[in-house]
Amino acid sequence: MCPGPPGQTGRGRRPRQGERPPVTAEFPHTTPASRTEVLRFGSSEEMVKILGPHDEALRFVEEQFPSVEIHARGNELTIVGPPAEAPNLRRLFEEIAAMAEAGTPVTPASLAQLVSMLRAQTVASPSDVLTHNILSSRGRTIRPKTANQKDYVDAIDANTVIFGIGPAGTGKTYLAMAKAVQALQHKEVSRIILTRPAVEAGERLGFLPGTLSDKIDPYLRPLYDALHDMLDPESIPRLMAAGTIEVAPLAYMRGRTLNDAFIILDEAQNTTPEQMKMFLTRLGFGSKMVVTGDVTQVDLPSGTSSGLRIVQEILDGIEDVSFSVLDASDVVRHRLVSDIVDAYGRWDTQQRAQQERRRARAAARQGGPAAAGGVAGG
Repeated sequence: MCPGPPGQTGRGRRPRQGERPPVTAEFPHTTPASRTEVLRFGSSEEMVKILGPHDEALRFVEEQFPSVEIHARGNELTIVGPPAEAPNLRRLFEEIAAMAEAGTPVTPASLAQLVSMLRAQTVASPSDVLTHNILSSRGRTIRPKTANQKDYVDAIDANTVIFGIGPAGTGKTYLAMAKAVQALQHKEVSRIILTRPAVEAGERLGFLPGTLSDKIDPYLRPLYDALHDMLDPESIPRLMAAGTIEVAPLAYMRGRTLNDAFIILDEAQNTTPEQMKMFLTRLGFGSKMVVTGDVTQVDLPSGTSSGLRIVQEILDGIEDVSFSVLDASDVVRHRLVSDIVDAYGRWDTQQRAQQERRRARAAARQGGPAAAGGVAGG
């Protein structure tokens, strides 16, 4: 991507009257072995903000791109490196400048996400993804952290029924709950309904000790935990007592019509096809439904189909229904979680291949004598 002439912003947009561009770029100087890119910021103070305290961002970028030399002087940044790498560095610093201009903290975590999205060559601008604020609560801001997460959040805005499918740690439930709280605060809905199948007890909870609430709470605890991240903890009991927030097992949705509500079904891979149909047909006027789950972690009894696995085939092509698929690259927990998800994915693929080979061998053994008998009988 070639930068524009001096005075044009790195994104190809001329600044509005009275606006000082955060970063400008000179035409690069290129030889077969190297390429030089020069970025000029509006002031040395702006460049300090972009490079981070003690040049933290600069050091991180240098570690990620060891073949590139970066020289900072005053309000000017010079990048020298292989022709394939230097333009990526220039775009990276343009994205960092856009984040800083939007007031989004430039941290090692956000820098790692920027680098990951640039290397993946995502269509969306990384800074647009990382500055898309959903909710601010108790001093922290909830926002998507990957391009797929941003697409998922956009799908929630644009559709009535949304399916978020992906492995653990991809933010599918957390982002949906943030959108639910946002909708409640903006008075787009009058209540939030959060539900999960209590599959480990087969939704027959009578054999467990304690009151009904004691029996149900362990299955719903992750939803309560997310609520505490997004709302004043002291307000949650009041909102639940008033019916503004309801957290209940999936079986409690039967026979209801849910109007003017933001409804989230979590752990949907543990619904049967009948339960999925029951839930989806609870949709009322003025409501939005988000269904989240991981089709690789089904806890249903052997031989029972997962409603989440077959629903895309059933609802494919229906207007106002959207399916968003997240993967290991969207895991935003500890780095090891992404590696673990990938490892289990490879193991599952190997196991399925081995099962297919065993079935093929068994079929061949059964077919061999039959075929031989047919020849002898002829």
